[in-house]
Amino acid sequence: MNGSDAPKTTGGSLPRIVAASLIGTTVEWYDYFLYGTAAALVFGKLFFPHSDPLTGTLLSFLTYAIGFAARPLGALVFGHFGDRIGRKRLLVVSLLLMGGATTAIGLLPTYDSIGVAAPVLLTVLRLVQGFALGGEWGGAVLLVSEHGDQRRRGFWASWPQGGAPAGNLLAAGVLSLMTAVQSDADFLAWGWRVPFLLSAVLVGVGLWIRLAVDESPLFKQALAAQKKRQAERKTAERPPLVEVLRNHWREVLIAMGARMAENISYYVMTTFVLTYAVTHAHFSKQTALNAVLIASAIQFALIPLFGALSDRVGRRPVYLVGAVGVGAWAFVFFGLVDTRSFGSLVAAVTVGLVFHSAMYAPQAAFFSELFATRMRYSGASIGAQFSSVAAGAPAPLIATALLKDYGSATPIAVYVAIAAAITVLAVLCGRETRGQDLTAVEEGDGPPATETAEALEASAPDAAPVGRPTVA
Repeated sequence: MNGSDAPKTTGGSLPRIVAASLIGTTVEWYDYFLYGTAAALVFGKLFFPHSDPLTGTLLSFLTYAIGFAARPLGALVFGHFGDRIGRKRLLVVSLLLMGGATTAIGLLPTYDSIGVAAPVLLTVLRLVQGFALGGEWGGAVLLVSEHGDQRRRGFWASWPQGGAPAGNLLAAGVLSLMTAVQSDADFLAWGWRVPFLLSAVLVGVGLWIRLAVDESPLFKQALAAQKKRQAERKTAERPPLVEVLRNHWREVLIAMGARMAENISYYVMTTFVLTYAVTHAHFSKQTALNAVLIASAIQFALIPLFGALSDRVGRRPVYLVGAVGVGAWAFVFFGLVDTRSFGSLVAAVTVGLVFHSAMYAPQAAFFSELFATRMRYSGASIGAQFSSVAAGAPAPLIATALLKDYGSATPIAVYVAIAAAITVLAVLCGRETRGQDLTAVEEGDGPPATETAEALEASAPDAAPVGRPTVA
């Protein structure tokens, strides 16, 4: 990216803002996915040792799913204060909470040391992780969306989304390295703790970078306008949450529906696949981790490309291709894994994440463009995180239970396909938001998003086409 051609902001160049959001989200997702990966590989043995292997994994995934229950609470709390006091401050808090909980997991005694208290403490720390992540996503993508220009918002806002595959890549990579250099006994004894303790260092780096950026200029303008209105009316405005639920419930439902296929497919194809590949297809843990690692690296490169594509053709078409694709691919996915070929395993996960990227990349701009600035943190966070309770939270749990009950992956593929159908319906019910002027959304009198996008191109015929990122 060429910083000289990128839009300038009050807090420095846009690439600097993007870097701060990307590094912070990478650290947060590293912490979050590290738990999911460990839940698939070791937590069942360490914290539920008296169960058979598949049941132990099922119980481990249950603590994994509980973390999602705290994400809506995080969305409510962080969304409220993020719309009241700013995006940046809340992002610092979320990073500290996530890093502290992850480091504490690395120090946690196992069942053999303290008995039932071990899984209880593990669950509490997972709840803290979920609470922090519930507030992280909305703030990170809004910080970029509200600094950037509407012509290339899909491209720039997609970079914080890259924190998910980057975090997963980092988590899988560190665990893969530990399993490669250690015996299974050493890894279970202490090796699994090292990646969790590493979080303390990563949080320090993320915090240093995040403190260097400025608050969203759109938020500052909205806050000033809100204070002016309050002074003129001499009455307090309704809380952002009330405003969202009262006047923007349709947008919240669209966001929730759009998340179903994206969330479920991701956790089935990156977290549950570790259990399936090891226990059902008889891959080694390291081989399964390496497959996810390779696929995550490819996804990281694809996300900004799909974000740029959404600037060119629209958010909805790109999202729909991803939803339809992942629903169909689910029926191919497990058949490839069952071949017990490493190349087929890599292909299964990689193609699945290609379709996932088509949904995940435009999601940041799409959700941001649905809500006004004064309620954007609340609206985007509620729409994204409340759906995770019904989508990502139980996905590995449901997939494991279906495999245990039916001994076949076909019901799991049907489960993903149903989620894809829900997402297709939700996206079709939504309006196209490409090119939406966020200040027009704030005032509530802007033209429809599709007209805005057409006007952008018509008014600047000599400019670079919408969605074409500047490259060095």
